[in-house]
Amino acid sequence: MNIRNHLLLFVIFTRCFIAASVHAEPLIVPAPPEIKATSYIVMDFNSDHILVEKNIDERLPPASLTKIMTVYVVCHELKSGKIRLDDRVVVSERAWRMQGSRMFIEVNKEVSVEDLLMGVIIQSGNDASVALAEHISGSEDVFASMMNNYAKKLGMTGTNFMNSTGLPDEQNYTTARDLAILAKALIRDFPDIYGWHSIREFIFNGIKQHNRNRLLWSDSSVDGIKTGHTEEAGYCLVTSAKREDMRLISVILGADGTNTRTAASQSLLNYGYRFYETRKLYGANEIISTTKIWKGETDALDLGIDHDLYVTVARGQFKNLNTSVEVDPKITAPVMKGERCGTLKVSYSGKQLVTDSLVALQTVTEGNMFNRLKDDVRLLFQ
Repeated sequence: MNIRNHLLLFVIFTRCFIAASVHAEPLIVPAPPEIKATSYIVMDFNSDHILVEKNIDERLPPASLTKIMTVYVVCHELKSGKIRLDDRVVVSERAWRMQGSRMFIEVNKEVSVEDLLMGVIIQSGNDASVALAEHISGSEDVFASMMNNYAKKLGMTGTNFMNSTGLPDEQNYTTARDLAILAKALIRDFPDIYGWHSIREFIFNGIKQHNRNRLLWSDSSVDGIKTGHTEEAGYCLVTSAKREDMRLISVILGADGTNTRTAASQSLLNYGYRFYETRKLYGANEIISTTKIWKGETDALDLGIDHDLYVTVARGQFKNLNTSVEVDPKITAPVMKGERCGTLKVSYSGKQLVTDSLVALQTVTEGNMFNRLKDDVRLLFQ
């Protein structure tokens, strides 16, 4: 072998060694930034994966973050047709007298549901919140019961609402985890109304007021969602941002100032986008596995999941995901579409990320007598 061939082999070997070394080196995700707040969370919208957390189940006063649920309830009423955006609401004296942040509606004047909803979302108006609550339920107490019913349906196990505004009450509390769940529900269920949360200013009654979410001016990926502050709650902020196809939700509770909550939210979002990525692993009703079905009109049954499945991992590590399928033994017809027939597991670096049900993607009825007898014989020898 001549010198040229020796050099060529050396170069090939060196490149392969370097490539193997790079591939073997684990990706190091640094610890998240230090945040000066009582409780906080960063959650991926699609996968529900929690990237960062601190005291996320501690029950704390929600301040005006309560209004996220107020908006959520109003959206359901609009969707059901019980109210309309152009409905005229007569402002009660109680709504007019509300203290704190206001949109400055006037007593006994008529205001549209649309304007009131804008006043809640953009100006965080306590007066607008009470006016909507009274219009929908007759009283704020009944409206608070509706809020709690929706919280229960959404799985917000650490939350209780006493009013539509978030004004202090010992029995008015929530958690960072629950607020992330609520924010996701609002974005998912009512994307059109959620879009209003990115509006920077609103003029009503000749008064221009600005959205208190400063990130709307400094980060173009941020499109919501709500600020809050009372003396007991501190400074709070629920934020959502979307960069490319990845949406994150962050919740900050109990910060010591407006600048602190803004900087903390920005820092956590930047950390999440820099070191993590989310991809769709399987689509709804996509065939993941095909298995044998006994005594059916057909011998094969397609299995999958009934929803899109997203997974969040450290950037560049999707190639290291492991998926496994466990199919129930001896599946026998009839089987209905959507019936559970197994389990899908997704793991990464030995850690279980997802455990999901595999379901039948089609209905398989019983086969004719000949097919059933044939499979009975086969099963005797199994």
